[in-house]
Amino acid sequence: QMQFVESGGSLVQPGGSLRLSCAASGFTLGAYTVGWFRQAPGKERERVACIDIRGGSPNYAQSVKGRFFISRDNAKNTVYLQMNSLEPGDTAVYFCARRLLRCSAATTDFGSWGQGTQVTVSS
Repeated sequence: QMQFVESGGSLVQPGGSLRLSCAASGFTLGAYTVGWFRQAPGKERERVACIDIRGGSPNYAQSVKGRFFISRDNAKNTVYLQMNSLEPGDTAVYFCARRLLRCSAATTDFGSWGQGTQVTVSS
């Protein structure tokens, strides 16, 4: 089955940092654009970051720009999301997903969703 496996989520205090990992299972990551998404309780899923096949020109949601950084290691079949200066508003389940074409802001353009990893920012 082709999907992602997300990990690295936990409880962290405001101002703290986390690094999330997204490992590809059943396919070669290097052929795909990958996005990180999040969904908070009662809210729609939103894309927070996206990186294309070669890792160039990653793009970010305005709410995380300058705090979150997406990267990929195709040799390890893994994409990462470094999250700094975390805020309570960042609390959500974080997912990754893929698409063949360039980055898109539309959640529905992505597939092969993982189960997600919970990030909770609270004192």
